Amino acid sequence: MMYFGEHSLLYYAVILAICAVILGFLGFGGLAGALSQIAGILFYVFILLFVLAIIAHLVR
Repeated sequence: MMYFGEHSLLYYAVILAICAVILGFLGFGGLAGALSQIAGILFYVFILLFVLAIIAHLVR
């Protein structure tokens, strides 16, 4: 997995998604939307890197 410090990309995607839900509930719609988009991008990057790692492992 892709690690930044002690945490993976998926960890940061989940944290940002949780923050987006909390901020949306509190009424900060603009910030919640931005955080949810960032979380979505991190999630798709994680999935892409995961698939590439599986393919690389199968080819080797």
